[in-house]
Amino acid sequence: MRLKKKQRIIVKNTLLSLTALFIILAGLGLLWVVTLKIPDLQSFDQRIVGQSTKIYDSTGNVLLYDLSQQTRRTVVPYNQISQNLKNATISIEDKDFYKHNGIEISSILRALLVDLTTLHFTQGGSTITQQVVKNSLLTDDKTITRKIKEWVLAIKLEKELDKDSILDLYLNNTPYGGTIYGAEEASQTFFGKHAADLSVAEAAYIAAIPQAPTHYSPYGPNRDDLDARQKLVLQKMHDYGYINDTDYKNALAEKVAFLGTATNSIKAPHFVMFIKSYLEDKYGADMLAKGGLKVITTLDYPLEEKAEALAKQYALQNEKDYNASNIGLVAIDPTNGQIRAMVGSRDYFDKEIEGNFNITTAHRQPGSSFKPIVYAEAFNKGYTPDTVVFDLKTQFSTNCFDASSCYSPDNYDGKFAGPISFRDALAQSKNIPSVKVLYLAGIADSINLAKQMGITSLSTPDHYGLTLVLGGGEVSLLELTNAYGVFANGGNLNPYTGILQITDSSGNVLEQFATSSTQVMPTQTANEITSVLSDNVARTPEFGADSPLYFPGRDVADKTGTTNDFRDAWVIGYTPHIVVGAWTGNNDNSPMVKKIARYLIAPFWNAVMQEALKEVPEETFPNPDPVDPNLKPVLRGIVTGYNDGTNNPQAIHDILYYVDKSNPTGPAPGNPWNDPQFNLWETPVKQWISNNYTAPASTPSGPAAD
Repeated sequence: MRLKKKQRIIVKNTLLSLTALFIILAGLGLLWVVTLKIPDLQSFDQRIVGQSTKIYDSTGNVLLYDLSQQTRRTVVPYNQISQNLKNATISIEDKDFYKHNGIEISSILRALLVDLTTLHFTQGGSTITQQVVKNSLLTDDKTITRKIKEWVLAIKLEKELDKDSILDLYLNNTPYGGTIYGAEEASQTFFGKHAADLSVAEAAYIAAIPQAPTHYSPYGPNRDDLDARQKLVLQKMHDYGYINDTDYKNALAEKVAFLGTATNSIKAPHFVMFIKSYLEDKYGADMLAKGGLKVITTLDYPLEEKAEALAKQYALQNEKDYNASNIGLVAIDPTNGQIRAMVGSRDYFDKEIEGNFNITTAHRQPGSSFKPIVYAEAFNKGYTPDTVVFDLKTQFSTNCFDASSCYSPDNYDGKFAGPISFRDALAQSKNIPSVKVLYLAGIADSINLAKQMGITSLSTPDHYGLTLVLGGGEVSLLELTNAYGVFANGGNLNPYTGILQITDSSGNVLEQFATSSTQVMPTQTANEITSVLSDNVARTPEFGADSPLYFPGRDVADKTGTTNDFRDAWVIGYTPHIVVGAWTGNNDNSPMVKKIARYLIAPFWNAVMQEALKEVPEETFPNPDPVDPNLKPVLRGIVTGYNDGTNNPQAIHDILYYVDKSNPTGPAPGNPWNDPQFNLWETPVKQWISNNYTAPASTPSGPAAD
């Protein structure tokens, strides 16, 4: 009897202890629930993973690239998300969304039953509110404590925000596969349209994905499963009254086309990486990754697409015909410096040629395409397109003892024209006259002008000597193309740029394009260069009357360049509103077949220029002012004794006889032989006189190389 009484006391005490423990635990649990706070809603948006920085073309409509390495997200206002997507999402995710207080008790009990059965604790309530809490406020830890916290916070969140605000957070934050977050990003990625413009069928596809984004990816192997789930979404939308019978039938019948996976990758890759480098330098990598920058660039994407396609076509043909495996191109608007196209190789993804290397920013020898800058400096000093020098085999070294110390360049074709005007010499790309022009213009002054025109890569004058005019200095296609824009723009330099506008995630403007023009040469000089480079008659002896440099009915100025070792070939040309520069060669600097730029690069350049000309107005170049009749005869194209009718060969001299290069428009030098180059230039002239003293009184010209 006593034993039974003792047992009853033990049981009673145990029950009392358990009850007390339960009360204590319940109290603690209640205290935890009561004190549990959702994060400060003022920082709610900051809890969302930082929005991606996106780079667009000049229209702001074509997404070139999303710089985020982890997520791609675009947050849009609730009213800019299609009602079709809102209805589809509610239908498949939470049909009673507008009725419950944040949780569904029946769903929780069902989930708990599964969790207790499996001991995995992977189930949980699936209301939209809970998903917002899970995705935005909590970690992804799959513990019972986290699930309870999720339920509690869902209820609290419902008291803080209205239903539309919660749905807004869900649609702007939920994952739709891979790095795609938010309805707008999904809409743009899958269909190339804004979330506001989704059809019923498209909205059903997007709403079908979040349950298992990887499995239901439209680019994965389970497209049939995605199609089936989309039909389920449509069925539920119909069952719950969001669409009528007609809408339902039309949505089932609609053929929805997903954009190809290529649309998710980078467009205009070399240009985009060029812009990315600029952004990192200016704003830092962290801002790019998390700042949600919207970058509107200057790129004309239709022109870029055409240029990329043509680059691949011509580069592959060049590789076959000329051993030139790569190609590059830049197009710039000279009136503002805006980059309109940038093709850094024939194929960014071609590993065999290091296609991701941007040849447009690399430093290569420009060959004769550098000559116009030297001639421009000569024009600045008072020489004119009519000024005459002798194109004859000439030794330019004042210390010529052996091959290493001598310098006597040839023209490409090995021919010599005798007296030739600056116009014909530049148009036909004669080498020997151009070396003389560099000497007259001055090496240091020519380099200084190049720098004023935006070329930053040249070294000191003693690094080059007279080889500079033939492309001895290395420059980038980007900078040289922009420098030609000075000629197109009447002597005014607009620094090249790829940016129109940059805004942060709040819409604040961080950077806005504004013109920044600087006059770096007289308008007369620019117009004189343009007059020469657009003179098809002057270039015909070298290139023919109907070459790729000629555009019937359009004013286009252009210049080719080929290095002596045939490692680089260039063409740069322009109108008043577009300048296009092209290059071909090999990234490893191996030589091409021994052909000039007329064959190697001009056909490709012509094809792109033809496309560019469709987008710019038909304009004529301004004519330079007439040559001052008071200038000394040689500057006006008259060789004394040769053109004055005296037919006295002893009166014929090269230009240093008449011109003091330190003051070309001033008096003739009293002692011209004091110039170290005088005798070097005069010797071949005397030989020419002995062979040609009965020549007619006109200035002949002949073929030469580019």
